[in-house]
Amino acid sequence: MTESITKRMRDHTRAIHKVSDDLVNAKLAFALNNNYVWADGLLVFYEVFKFLEENVPASVLTLQYHRTQQFEEDLKFYKGCDWEKTYKPRESVIKYLKHLNQVKETNALLLIAYVYHLYMGLLSGGQILAKKRQITSKFSWNKEQRDETEEYIEPGTALTSYPNQSIVQLKNNMRSIIDNYVKDFNEEIKQQLVVESQKVFELNNELIRSVEGVTKQNLKLLGYILLIILTFYMFMKMWSM
Repeated sequence: MTESITKRMRDHTRAIHKVSDDLVNAKLAFALNNNYVWADGLLVFYEVFKFLEENVPASVLTLQYHRTQQFEEDLKFYKGCDWEKTYKPRESVIKYLKHLNQVKETNALLLIAYVYHLYMGLLSGGQILAKKRQITSKFSWNKEQRDETEEYIEPGTALTSYPNQSIVQLKNNMRSIIDNYVKDFNEEIKQQLVVESQKVFELNNELIRSVEGVTKQNLKLLGYILLIILTFYMFMKMWSM
């Protein structure tokens, strides 16, 4: 049986995928309860998802996976309704979009690699980050005003919310869509997709490194830890006197 393209892309990027996961954990783990950092993380990926949704046909990227509107809803929540007036894409975003445009011009089929890794990432690691954020969040939701329906989405969580949809099924469907679409491609194009998959993570990692506010947040957390240690030390010293 011929190995599916999604499995080939996944296997080929296993090592750099781990680097990406480690980078996210190292850079964002201490900042999940920081709205500024979370919003900046949304901002660096916003235009990448928007580009794909505007340039990849619905036969590959169906409307149910589109997230541009959800990105914009969350960015308005965190950065205000006028956030676009002062927005200027940073160097890492410009570089990413330049590469996507080059791919589109030379062989648009290779954008499939970006669709697979980015949307599967949102449905996998994105869900984990969202759940961790819910646990550590400083938000105080007003439960009395909460609409207790299945379609209710907490403000600021639109991107990672898929009401009335199974995350497992969404991931399975995406694999099936891409595998079926690519199955009749020649081996040269399939191999190009596998190679381009590596580039996806290289560019993603540059975006993650450009997220602002993380160092400040980590220093703040370190200050809390040192304060706790100092307090404990002083308490023990007084107790032993």
